[in-house]
Amino acid sequence: MEKKDVVVLVVPFVLQGHLNQLLHLSGLLSSYNLPIHVVVTTTHSRQAKLRVHGWDPTTATNIHFHEFETPKFESPPPDPNAPDKFPSHLLPSFQLPSHLREPFAKLLSDIAPTTSRVIVIHDYLMSSVVQDVIAYENAEAYVFYGASAFTTFSYLWEQKGRPCLDDAESYMQLTKIPAFEGSIPAEILESVACHSVCQTFNSGNIHDTCNVFDGKFIDFLAKEGLTGSRKQWAMGPFNPVAISDNEDLGRRHMSVEWLDKQDKDSVLYVSFGTTTLLSDDEIRELANGLENSKQKFIWVLRDADKGDIFDGEVRRVELPKGFEERLEEKGLVVREWAPQLDILAHPATGGFMSHCGWNSSMESITMGVPIAAWPMHSDQPRNATLVTEVLKTGISVRDWESRGELVTFSTIETSIRKLMVSDEGDAMRKRAANLGDDVRRSVEKGGVTRTEIDSFIAHITR
Repeated sequence: MEKKDVVVLVVPFVLQGHLNQLLHLSGLLSSYNLPIHVVVTTTHSRQAKLRVHGWDPTTATNIHFHEFETPKFESPPPDPNAPDKFPSHLLPSFQLPSHLREPFAKLLSDIAPTTSRVIVIHDYLMSSVVQDVIAYENAEAYVFYGASAFTTFSYLWEQKGRPCLDDAESYMQLTKIPAFEGSIPAEILESVACHSVCQTFNSGNIHDTCNVFDGKFIDFLAKEGLTGSRKQWAMGPFNPVAISDNEDLGRRHMSVEWLDKQDKDSVLYVSFGTTTLLSDDEIRELANGLENSKQKFIWVLRDADKGDIFDGEVRRVELPKGFEERLEEKGLVVREWAPQLDILAHPATGGFMSHCGWNSSMESITMGVPIAAWPMHSDQPRNATLVTEVLKTGISVRDWESRGELVTFSTIETSIRKLMVSDEGDAMRKRAANLGDDVRRSVEKGGVTRTEIDSFIAHITR
């Protein structure tokens, strides 16, 4: 039997943002005619394929999904009145990856003898699942980091006691990061610690970010040797950078058709991602802030994901009485999965009120849309700092230090008007548009991202 040259195994974590990024990366790598094998739980494979945007992974002939059943797990609904915003209701699903170690090891033992080299690309949070790569001489493992290099380096920099840097500007930018406290619960940090095992077998690190704006921090990571390797590849944006205009009109989402009727840069897009749930009080204040701002908007108002999104009913979030009727002309409330890339790429979208999850941040940067940053947990407060303090393509709705207080409708109204109808907001829109142009150009032939992906492909096929 003739051996294949290189086979790539991709192992994503079970959260939507992580699944989405590594599915997009699989699509990018498959365009180099490499066989790609995605290792995932059955439920989360179905979720990722259903929601991926801009291309159809089921039609890619060289992407193979290895879907493994896991024991039934608890999938409680999110709690709108939880003391903090971290999606602790998802904790039972975080245990699922431990069931993938054995099937991954079996798949690896089947593939390794048939190829000259096996390349394993795994989410940092799946390091313990892939640790059996160490048994194969022809296997190499690469860690995927799903945040900006700015955010990833900020954690490392803090661990080292916030040392001075050669670059004074970068040092000043890092001093503006919010405190880590309150962003990730202690029990999650304990479970993350077991993944440091990857330091023993890491061949390099992959980031869904772009050297256009994050290059300095990629260089800092290379210098420090993140998770035991100095090799860093900034291969983002993983998400598609061009949205096709000529999609079958029958399949266009109602939100995009609504945007077609609006003026350029006139609409604020409001969405807090898949893991954030607003309380009834927060929804009331946000609704009143939107109404008082007198700006046009699309508001994606969904419950946060459960561990199994296909399991049972989803809470219908209630708005203040008469809100949708009064604002029928001004705004659109979407209560289902929305095509975020289409919305952000639309000329009518002039701002994005966001939790600053890295998928949303990267998509907004790519499409050149400024952000009203309202971070909720995890890496989001630091991604927000990158947007507002480093790139200066966004404003802060509320400081992380005030996360325990209710954000009032007047604060929300002021933020919206500042972003959408002020000189300061117009200047940000211009900066965001220019940055988006540069990021989209980076994936073209000769661009920094294309060069980086080519360099990674050359490295793994050497």
